[in-house]
Amino acid sequence: MTQAVVEPPFLADRRATAAAALDALELPNFRGVPGWEFTPIEGLELDSFEPAAAGDEDSAAPLLEIAAEGAIRASSDDPGAGAPVVMPLALAAECYPEVVEKHLGSIVADPESPFIARNEALWSDGLLVYVPKGVEVSEPIIVNTVHELAGSALHWRLLVVLEEGAKAEIWHQTLSADAEAEGLVNGVVELVVGAAANLRFVDAQALSESSWVFGSQRAVIERDASLDWITLGFGSANGKIFLETKLAGPGADARVTGAYATRGRQHVDYDTLQEHAAADTTSDLAFRGILGGRSHAVWRGMIQVDEGAQRTDAFQESRNLLVSRKAHADAIPGLEILANDVRCTHAAAIAQVDPEQLFYLRSHGLDEADAHRLVVEGFLHALVERFEEGPVRDAIAAAIDARLQLTLAA
Repeated sequence: MTQAVVEPPFLADRRATAAAALDALELPNFRGVPGWEFTPIEGLELDSFEPAAAGDEDSAAPLLEIAAEGAIRASSDDPGAGAPVVMPLALAAECYPEVVEKHLGSIVADPESPFIARNEALWSDGLLVYVPKGVEVSEPIIVNTVHELAGSALHWRLLVVLEEGAKAEIWHQTLSADAEAEGLVNGVVELVVGAAANLRFVDAQALSESSWVFGSQRAVIERDASLDWITLGFGSANGKIFLETKLAGPGADARVTGAYATRGRQHVDYDTLQEHAAADTTSDLAFRGILGGRSHAVWRGMIQVDEGAQRTDAFQESRNLLVSRKAHADAIPGLEILANDVRCTHAAAIAQVDPEQLFYLRSHGLDEADAHRLVVEGFLHALVERFEEGPVRDAIAAAIDARLQLTLAA
């Protein structure tokens, strides 16, 4: 997706500012910085990974099988007025400077993050998805980001802007061309959901289990808009993903669903935030994970209700099933409430496979292995029930089934 274009001054200035800040930004000190207590990154040498461009999006096996017929993919051609734009970000900065300059870096902006600064200074691959006011995109938009060169760092960005009343469904996958290659992938996702707009965003990560992954992903949802965000984390060796939603206008709604299945010595870390910044907003977040081998998962979730955000209705849960005695999970829910008319609830659970469930299934004729498999499948497939019947549900169910086979076999 990389385009040989001359960057406009605003983009070049942003890169220069971020590059100048890099020397002063240190990596978070493991166990010394809030939010990083459970993710060991002291062995990470960021500068040892030379930046490289992404590979061809067809060079890696996809995690999600998506019907390609009618799907929309990135193009360097301007689709014209009133049509959705799916264009490489560097080119879009020239063709649609009013959209890119206004929104790029306005949703994800943390001057203290060395990962965001590196992304800002070094990103080589990125995409703009822009849906004008009132446009409803009937076919899915498909984006694949592929880490190709072993030992390299891939810095990529995705900027999604839906104007008022727009509707779209986007499928994004982060993949490795070589399932064994080491590397580092550092992504930034910014989602702008305008008033009364509707966005479904499916984000799946299936990187090499020898790679680092870091991500800063954030959505801003305006008045009466809705976001259905689905995230799958099956690959990588270590890293941390920040996943945040801001319900910025009255009537905004966010539904976030996450699933991961780890094995070996994999370590995954999700840090989620549901910020209710306006009255009469709702959010519903559910994460579930299956952990095998010596793997480790961390989920830290915060529901933040800002002052004046009355009649907030927010829920979050994290449930983990350990299929190995040496696997480990940490689930840390939190509430920060500055309004007095709210409904906020959370739940967290970490457990081994229930022996009573196994006994019940075995008493009905199943052997131990099949009974164990059915319990595990049922646990993670409870998330699939959150989706209506159709391509999304089918693709996610198939991806979960394939990953569970690997996790249980390890």
